[in-house]
Amino acid sequence: MSRNNSEEKPPRSPLWHRAIDRYREELDENDDYQSITEIGSLEELLDSTKSIEPLLPSERNALSSMQRIGPTLKFVDDFSAVIAVCFGADPKLTAFVWGSIRLVLSLASSAGDTLKDVLEMLEDLSLTLPRFRAYETNLPMDRALEAALVDVYTEVICFYARCIRFFRTHPHVLLRRNAWQDFRNDFSRTVRRIRRLSATVEREAESARMMHLNDRGKYDDVLSLMETLKEAKIRQVEAAQYYYIPSEASPRFWGREDALEAIQDALKPDEKPFLLKTFALYGMGGVGKTQIALQYALRNRDCYQAILWVTADNAINMGQSFREIAKLLGLIETEEELQDTVGATRKVKNWLTDTNCPWLVIFDNADDLEVLRHVWPANGQGSILLTTRNASATHSPACAGMQVQPFDDADGSQVLLKLVGLDVSLPENQKLAAPIARVLGGLPLALNQIGGFIVQRKLPLQDFLPLYERNSAKIDARKMGIGDREHTLSTVWNMSMSKASGDSRMLLNILPYFQPDEIDEAIFHQGARLLNDVEFNFLGDKMDLGDAEEVLLKTGLIDKNPTNAVLRIHRLIQAATVRTQNDTDRERYFNAVVCILSWGFPDTWSEDVGHQFQAWANCEKCLPHVRHLVATREKYKIDISDSQSYGELLLRCSWYMYERECYDIANSMIQAALDTFKDRTTLAFASAIDLSGLINLDISHPNKALAPFREALEVRKQRLGSTDPLIASSLNNIALAYTELVDLDKAYATHSEAITIRLNAQSDRIGNSYSNMSSLLLRMKKPDDAEEILKRCPSLQDFTDETFLKTRNPRFSGDMVLLSRIRVQQGRLDEAFRLASKALAFRQRMCGNRLKTCDSLYDVAGLMHRQGSSASAIGLLGQLVDISSSIPEGQGQLARAYFKLAVIHKERDRSEQSRTYRQKAEAIRADIRPDLCNAPFDETEFMKLCLWMLW
Repeated sequence: MSRNNSEEKPPRSPLWHRAIDRYREELDENDDYQSITEIGSLEELLDSTKSIEPLLPSERNALSSMQRIGPTLKFVDDFSAVIAVCFGADPKLTAFVWGSIRLVLSLASSAGDTLKDVLEMLEDLSLTLPRFRAYETNLPMDRALEAALVDVYTEVICFYARCIRFFRTHPHVLLRRNAWQDFRNDFSRTVRRIRRLSATVEREAESARMMHLNDRGKYDDVLSLMETLKEAKIRQVEAAQYYYIPSEASPRFWGREDALEAIQDALKPDEKPFLLKTFALYGMGGVGKTQIALQYALRNRDCYQAILWVTADNAINMGQSFREIAKLLGLIETEEELQDTVGATRKVKNWLTDTNCPWLVIFDNADDLEVLRHVWPANGQGSILLTTRNASATHSPACAGMQVQPFDDADGSQVLLKLVGLDVSLPENQKLAAPIARVLGGLPLALNQIGGFIVQRKLPLQDFLPLYERNSAKIDARKMGIGDREHTLSTVWNMSMSKASGDSRMLLNILPYFQPDEIDEAIFHQGARLLNDVEFNFLGDKMDLGDAEEVLLKTGLIDKNPTNAVLRIHRLIQAATVRTQNDTDRERYFNAVVCILSWGFPDTWSEDVGHQFQAWANCEKCLPHVRHLVATREKYKIDISDSQSYGELLLRCSWYMYERECYDIANSMIQAALDTFKDRTTLAFASAIDLSGLINLDISHPNKALAPFREALEVRKQRLGSTDPLIASSLNNIALAYTELVDLDKAYATHSEAITIRLNAQSDRIGNSYSNMSSLLLRMKKPDDAEEILKRCPSLQDFTDETFLKTRNPRFSGDMVLLSRIRVQQGRLDEAFRLASKALAFRQRMCGNRLKTCDSLYDVAGLMHRQGSSASAIGLLGQLVDISSSIPEGQGQLARAYFKLAVIHKERDRSEQSRTYRQKAEAIRADIRPDLCNAPFDETEFMKLCLWMLW
């Protein structure tokens, strides 16, 4: 076909003049009319767009969208050629098409999103135009065909005119955004009219051709030509490239190379596929799965002949995507076919199966796998990438997959700093960003939205968290992300939450009251036994709990480690869930979790018990959840209807922390328990008071311990009388305080009273009294008496070193230390060293770097020093310094270690080191015991900074 046909063409009829007149009316007679006629062809248009590219936004999407202009306008070029050939080859006639498009692009290029929408409109409009370019050189013209063509041409150029007028009357982005939907509605009506008129043109063209065929031979030639064109069209389709990606990639995409590499390894875009290759990205909502898929598509665009995007969050959107893809592939042409979703889907699936070109289909947000299976290609030489919240997708329908996790604190901090435009390399910026990223749990959607909030308000990073703490619900509901995001933090999980009902909803409702990262199923199974609410019975049944979890797992609301049955829920989902609960609901779920967590900790107040080391593993599972529960109650100001149960939970947890020597945490929790108890006459309250005394005793404040010990004793006497074993426990503690206060006669009398009560009650805690009495006798310089009474302990009959160690009872390690010190007073240093060394090894293994380990390090170092191993003693004292410096209650141990180091270095003629250690020792002593400020520099005085005996 030649565009420059020398044969004279008839002059344009009045129909075409009327089309131009309508164009001028739509353009509203502005000055643009004259400049439009300067562009006469698609080639000239493409050449002119080079001057537009420098004006585009810096985002890569804007430039890549502009580069689509040529393929987008292919059918417009065909249509313009028909007009040029059939109606006089008048360049002004087609210039209204190309000049208008050029002006539209110039006006739309001020914003990337506007340009993208306009290009999509141009593409959609071009696909609606009549398809008969192959016949244009011999197309017979009659009045009806001309009228039909004029109608299509008029609709096209008048829409361009309205588009130009829209941009002229809405020059600012905000004004444009508010009116954009009305303009899109106008476009949709235009497309429907052009489709209808194009069908009329094609019918008239076919009728005109057939009327001018003079003989059968010419008719056969036409049929042959049509077959040739059909084959050419098939070859053209096979060679074409098809890209249907309606979503926009974020210009601020960062990281995720692990996920992109995993997709690359699974789909291998550089290799020709012989079988369908599939991969699923799964994870919670807002974690960035869609952006990863977009990045993969963009990076591998040259590897695929077709990249087709299916919005799969529901059946309606999925059907719309398949209709648009079918239209893009040229598989449907009529309005009726376009409305047939089932037919369009079937045609696309057949095309994917039959084509030899490499293709990639991306199913985005495909959470309903059952719906997805109906549209899943059965086979073909292509690849499928799936994004979903449902982890099951990695097994079916996909063959492999990867869980997309939120950013860790370090990466999350960097992403936030990039979003708000701050220097990532500055430590002070990193320090400010880290806690924000931690609160947001590294969730990309949250970082994006909060980054937008910070930028728009020009908010200093240090001011954000206090504001967010008070206004998280309002901030989460604001659509302030950098970029155009459909969801906010308040809406991203709403659909998933709406799918949870019955047991799954109950499970979701209590999860915010657990620490989100490590929720062991065993806590539910065991703790449910303490609940009286039948609606929580499912927690105690493994099958029922699994069914409840399955719904939440499929919707990405929780995650689960299959190797250890540990659940995890994101902090922002926890917050979103709590916001759906009223005050009554919060109180109900809070009380339920109090009961559940109580399972993990023993009852320490109803009877006389010792160290509950057998329960430590369960305590450790529940401990972080108790601390989270306390913080959640404070954050949401939850009323406590059952203050006794809550106080008892805090008490249970405090005892465990005391046994693990975490005195600062134990003290804060016991004070919270004491503040919670309303009834101050209960055994639980007495136990809490008693524990506060023990904490003070262990951290070397025996003078503060005596009063709470006595108060606990009085409460217990009121409840139990004077002969209960719990009375003996109180007396035992009072005697320990007397011992540390060096009131040894009172200590002896009180211990004796406790022993009498326990003997009469046949208590199995009699060994505890004997051990404590032995310690007192040793302090009274009676080592043989101390050994004799220590042997009375029932558990220590026929004792050996291994007796202590095999029990794994920390209390018995105290007995081994006591026996070692007895041997020291007896002068049996080798045996003392052996016992002290084993006790140290036990304490290091069982207790870690805590106070009792410090005490044993000093004992062993002292024995080494006495035996002439000064270098080894210095090494152990160095360990003691490191540990005691790191714990709040270690100052007495630290001063004592410095004292011993000063002594040893002086003996080794290291005066400078000795003087330095002495200054440090005296400074600490003056700080913690001002009354000893002027005391002599000897071991007796420094021993006063630590307990005589740590059990």
